[in-house]
Amino acid sequence: MTRVRFAPSPTGDLHVGGARTALFNWLFARKTGGTFILRIEDTDGARNTEEASQGILKGLRWLGLDWDEGPGVGGNYGPYFQSQRKDIYDAYLARLVASDRVYTEENGAVRFKFSRTAITVHDLVCGDVTFAPTEEPDMTVRRPDGSYIFHFVNVVDDIEMKMTHVFRGEDHLSNTWKHIDLFNALGATPPTYAHIPLILNSDGSKMSKRDEGSAIEKSYMNGGFLPDAVFNYLCLLGWTPRTDSEKLNRQALTALFEPAEIHSSNARFDLAKCSWFNAKYLRELSPEALLAESRPFLVEAGIVFEDEVMAAAAVYSIKEKVSLLNEIPAWVHYFFREDYPFEADVVAKLQAKPENKTLLLAAADSFEHLVEWTDAGIQQSIEDCAKASSVKPGALMPLLRFALSGQSRGPGVNTIAHLIGKTKTLSRIAHTVSTQV
Repeated sequence: MTRVRFAPSPTGDLHVGGARTALFNWLFARKTGGTFILRIEDTDGARNTEEASQGILKGLRWLGLDWDEGPGVGGNYGPYFQSQRKDIYDAYLARLVASDRVYTEENGAVRFKFSRTAITVHDLVCGDVTFAPTEEPDMTVRRPDGSYIFHFVNVVDDIEMKMTHVFRGEDHLSNTWKHIDLFNALGATPPTYAHIPLILNSDGSKMSKRDEGSAIEKSYMNGGFLPDAVFNYLCLLGWTPRTDSEKLNRQALTALFEPAEIHSSNARFDLAKCSWFNAKYLRELSPEALLAESRPFLVEAGIVFEDEVMAAAAVYSIKEKVSLLNEIPAWVHYFFREDYPFEADVVAKLQAKPENKTLLLAAADSFEHLVEWTDAGIQQSIEDCAKASSVKPGALMPLLRFALSGQSRGPGVNTIAHLIGKTKTLSRIAHTVSTQV
């Protein structure tokens, strides 16, 4: 059975590159009916933090990358934190000692004797890559303080956890011959490797943790993105599925995934394209689902409501106007408050023509006599008022939008009026006439 793993070091937020690596491992496991393992490589006590560990788990869960073995799930090959596996590493080091493949220096460091032979990496993405016999000094596997280095514990864990495939960043390719040398020395068969292209910024520079769009929690979870949209976009960084569509759900992406089709060239990150995907996914949500997704951002903006149906209809009414969930509060706040501010250009336009006051009062009178407060009824009332006032409805609509929202953008005026109700519609027009015109 296929066994793959994502093995992050908890030194900071989950990076977009790490998330994409986890995603490709997850896709391969799900495509093949295999097992996806999460292993935390936390042997660097000086840099690893519990906060970072929890942040990685949080980011993976948000993306929907569930793991079959690992922290919080368990499994038969734990512990899944390297900091808890020292006895296992000690036992494997003893095997290298017994086979005379290591030696100890005066300072206590233990070094692995390279085989000094040509080593070929059989890679699903890069093809066969042969490394000539090395002239590098023998590799340290255990430091003088007794702690183990990444290369050694990585190999031991891949053996112990029975990994069949390893998908990881292309930056690891240059060290893979060292890993294969260790596998051979321990009498184990190396996994099949797939070194995936790095993610670059749009200008071609290597993406760092400080760049825009690099951190899953800060850029996406807190930035108003939907998990499915980010999942979809990350899949296309370094892989082009054999289909005409870019927008693909998880089931389609899983079915289409083929490691051999991963690009060998580096991928360029485009946050605007990710936002485009997000807008597509956002507009497919039902009113109830859109409200649920946007609720944290509404709460953060201080928007409170009791009428869930009305609130869902309000956010749904502007879904074509936004790309990100965190943009929604600025578009709908006036639905839920009577102290909404008036934009400066709105006030200027209201005061630009003396007849604007008369038109608003005429609209209020027309609304006052409207019996059925429906979307269609409101629309007809506006048209009747415009006709009686010898203006086109297009001249009246902006004035009503200004009065009911204080903004120059938003959904249709009849939608706003219908959702806030007749009483608030009339009071808002009266307030605007008395304070702004």
